[in-house]
Amino acid sequence: MKAILEGLLFVVGEDGLSLEQIEDVLDIDEDLAKELVRSLKEDYDKPERGIRIDFLGNKIKLTTKREHKEYYKKLIEDPVTNTLSQSALEVLAIIAYNDSITRVDIDKIRGVSSSQMIRKLVSKGLIKEVGRSELPGRPILYSITSDFLDFFGLASKDDLPNMEDFISDSKTNEDSEIDLYKSKYKEDNNEYKD
Repeated sequence: MKAILEGLLFVVGEDGLSLEQIEDVLDIDEDLAKELVRSLKEDYDKPERGIRIDFLGNKIKLTTKREHKEYYKKLIEDPVTNTLSQSALEVLAIIAYNDSITRVDIDKIRGVSSSQMIRKLVSKGLIKEVGRSELPGRPILYSITSDFLDFFGLASKDDLPNMEDFISDSKTNEDSEIDLYKSKYKEDNNEYKD
């Protein structure tokens, strides 16, 4: 159960879990949920561990240890690790083309959690918090920065490539993939008819 809890906390990332969510997902009572959290917290409190459990608001979250922050800072600033992954580029594109957007909306577009990638992009100075949405919970809105424009050699946001070009190219590729699939499927069917 403790290993499952650890995995759950990893999956939800910065959103964290409430005690009630832990009880519900693991189908256990409050006392056992508290004991699992306490036991996992004790494991993480050992000096040989790099993460810990924090209680922020009514949420339980996995976080890094503050005493290691200089190493995290060094990693982020290291030119070797300062490249952008495909995931980072996806998140940047979504934010650039949607201007002010919440993490939840980014997640909906991508179909996966983007919280870790957003933190990384904020720390690199490519995106920034620009306010809060009027939606329930008042989630943070993100937008690109002038560093983003510099990084990609753009004078302004107006210099971004036209999204219509990507959409038409994507549809052309999809059509050709479908045609290839259909022709292969027909070939396979003909083989079985012989």
